[in-house]
Amino acid sequence: MKKINRIAILTSGGDAPGMNAAIRSVILAAHHYHIDVIGFYHGFNGLICKENINQTKCLSLVDTSNIIQRGGTILKSARCPEMQTEQGLKQAAKTLNNNEIEALIVIGGDGSFNGLIELKNYWHGQLIGIPGTIDNDLDGTDFTIGFATAVNTAIEAIDKIRDTADAFERIFIVELMGRHSGHITFNVGIACGAEQVLSFENFSIDDKEAKLQQLADEINTAQENRHSSYIIVIAENLWPGGAMELAKELRQKANVDCTACVLGHIQRGGSPVPKDRLLATKMGVAAVQAIIEGEHCIMIAEQNNTMCHINLAEAVKHHKVVNQQLVEAQENILALTAQNQY
Repeated sequence: MKKINRIAILTSGGDAPGMNAAIRSVILAAHHYHIDVIGFYHGFNGLICKENINQTKCLSLVDTSNIIQRGGTILKSARCPEMQTEQGLKQAAKTLNNNEIEALIVIGGDGSFNGLIELKNYWHGQLIGIPGTIDNDLDGTDFTIGFATAVNTAIEAIDKIRDTADAFERIFIVELMGRHSGHITFNVGIACGAEQVLSFENFSIDDKEAKLQQLADEINTAQENRHSSYIIVIAENLWPGGAMELAKELRQKANVDCTACVLGHIQRGGSPVPKDRLLATKMGVAAVQAIIEGEHCIMIAEQNNTMCHINLAEAVKHHKVVNQQLVEAQENILALTAQNQY
């Protein structure tokens, strides 16, 4: 085992429920091995602030108290364009050296990990990533911290929308986060019984006009036969102009009146569900153990309930796709519904 005296941790990019649980776990594991933990505030910006004023904190067991259930991140988060420049990377490396940091743990998504990959060219300490993103779009891990909570939050919101939709026999289009990934959309759409799920896995912009007509026909048929609510769940960045534009086009071209609802950042907040708390805790411990074992430039991952290490360059390739069984399940549901309108 490698003797480590001081490590650093920061949270970067979009926040995800469970980040605090991961911070807590890292502090506890490091304390067990008698390792000091320095927290940097506001993501990579904390490394680039030259004066380093109010950007660091020595994290102790006191800082682990009462945070496992909190959303957001006690270290704050931010985007950092400077990490895409040579000057910014050199300053980050200088800050780490000045603080005698031997290893850096970053909790974040693909943008954060790309920053780590570039940083390795300017700093020779160990670099460890913990996947914290609601999008669940990092390769090599079954789930990312925050995904389960985001899905749960969206389902609760759509269940409430369904109540209103049923009361007025209305059509709602609900837009969900995910950047260019359909993991949230498919999981939420199926779990809340949405009549339509539109995502990158089952829709191409080249088929826009045909899909528009198909949606209009299916909505009209469903309402004629059952006189009830109809919910379309759509992934952000899928339809040009988003849910608002889709609602507008259905109204203009097919005389279908829809109400658009963009859930937005509500999906990022809230207390992490047990699944995210457990995943974050396991990943935090695994990150400290990986440092002691001498690992470098890897992401902590979970595969089949087992912790493992994935090369950072492999983790950000975006080869991870939505489980094909989910896609097929939704297709089968649509087919059965079309055959048996009630």
